Amino acid sequence: MSVIVIEFITLDGIVSDPDGRGGTATGGWAFRHGPETVAGDKFRLGNVLDDGTMLLGRTTWQLFSRLWPGRDDPFSARMNAARKLVASRTLTDTSAWANSQVIEGDLLDAVKREQRDVVITGSLSVVRALMAEDLIDEYRLLTFPTILGAGERLFPAGGPPAYLECLSAERVGAAVLARYTRAAR
Repeated sequence: MSVIVIEFITLDGIVSDPDGRGGTATGGWAFRHGPETVAGDKFRLGNVLDDGTMLLGRTTWQLFSRLWPGRDDPFSARMNAARKLVASRTLTDTSAWANSQVIEGDLLDAVKREQRDVVITGSLSVVRALMAEDLIDEYRLLTFPTILGAGERLFPAGGPPAYLECLSAERVGAAVLARYTRAAR
């Protein structure tokens, strides 16, 4: 079982509001590069979606539950069919998006118990909680040639150190998909 974080990210490490739905002044930065850069399986998840579990925070799940169910292309079908766990203390109804359920109990315990690969998309609070416990095995970062100067960073100042090894890097439209795993200890 691996815990995989996937994020749209700027050159200066910002991950907040890539699609502009957050209403920030710099929001929508990822989508300024055209749909071919963000559409489909840009994170090269492949069978991980079929055999794994998606883990989302409440805010990301609520956004995705309004976007994905109405789509019917092959990648959307995989997203919609995937098992989804939602980290939330307030959400009770997950019927808006098939195969979703709220985690009962502690987030960290749920991830440690999981038998399948876990893919976390967006959901910065979830990512940071797992980072703090050194539970992230891989980062797949789609890096856009954009510098914002402000916003939520994936790796904030004062956060825990992470020693990574680059598995691959490839151009994907205007962006670069880089895969990093934990470095040997």
